[in-house]
Amino acid sequence: MRDVIIIGGGPAGATLARLIGQNHNVLLIDKKSSDESKTTFKKPCGGLIAPDAQRALARFQLEIPTEVLANPQLFAVKTIDLQARRVTHYQRFYLNVNRHRFDSWLLSLVKGADVIDNARVQKIEKSKHGYRVSFVREGTVHIEETRMIVGADGADSIVRKTFFKRKIRQYMAIQQFFNASETKPLYASLFDHTLTDSYGWGLIKDGELIFGAALPLSDSRKNFEMLKERSRLYGFDCDAPLVTEACLVNSPRSIREIECGTDNIFLIGEAAGFISPSSLEGISYAMDSALALARAMKNKDIIKSYRSNCRKLKVKILLKQCKSIILYTPLLRKLVMISKIDSIEIVE
Repeated sequence: MRDVIIIGGGPAGATLARLIGQNHNVLLIDKKSSDESKTTFKKPCGGLIAPDAQRALARFQLEIPTEVLANPQLFAVKTIDLQARRVTHYQRFYLNVNRHRFDSWLLSLVKGADVIDNARVQKIEKSKHGYRVSFVREGTVHIEETRMIVGADGADSIVRKTFFKRKIRQYMAIQQFFNASETKPLYASLFDHTLTDSYGWGLIKDGELIFGAALPLSDSRKNFEMLKERSRLYGFDCDAPLVTEACLVNSPRSIREIECGTDNIFLIGEAAGFISPSSLEGISYAMDSALALARAMKNKDIIKSYRSNCRKLKVKILLKQCKSIILYTPLLRKLVMISKIDSIEIVE
């Protein structure tokens, strides 16, 4: 009988396991493989550590190893409004990383907890003394029992789907890799309100061009191809993709869509709905919500304490929702770009 089973080994699950692994009997089940060449799942993510995520890492006094970093490092974002045909540059600092190596590094910091990788959870059901988790690894079904379940398994969370009915807005994130025709630093945000009320991205990473977008579920692939075609005018050569990745991504339109949990079942990170609705940045929320739950587990009423600890995160998401109104309303976005407030001039 485990004290805690954490499902998902991304930044949320790895952080929680690291924080509680030496004080509880913890099992973490992750569907990724520690071997990058053999993993069957890679999260479609640009792999940029935004300032909020850098702040979360700094709180834990964590320094990213050089082998996790990718080239080049980025100091500006090129904002492209495809409908208004307007381009504006803004100074921003992102750490460009290999996302799979970043997640593996966070998992390597876990001490005390048992970690099982390359495994897929099939079913979670209530048992006499807690919960029973069935998962498959290398063709064999395994069963573990636990008193507490933590869902850190992202937008397609089996924990959330099994135990909670609260809905949350979702997009389909699609990204493709291409041989880069040039390798100078590039990070672009692309907006086209006729195709998505979220955004697309393009960036150079280790000699490859990554082009992706978060799109409404209906006609997502068709709209992705249209976005690629319209982006050609801005220098994006998106012929002959080397790899295509896709997965669901959450984007709460209201803090009422956030689900923290109940009855010894908890959600952290994107599974709970902790992700920025303006930028879809989730790493900072993953680590901060894991910390909120770890601290709550020191109290008798865990769920009450966890919800209390998450209030600041909910306020932060509320502010990001206000920002997203400006970002994703075509007229407001156009006015901001025309004003060139906080923009920088690019010298060729």
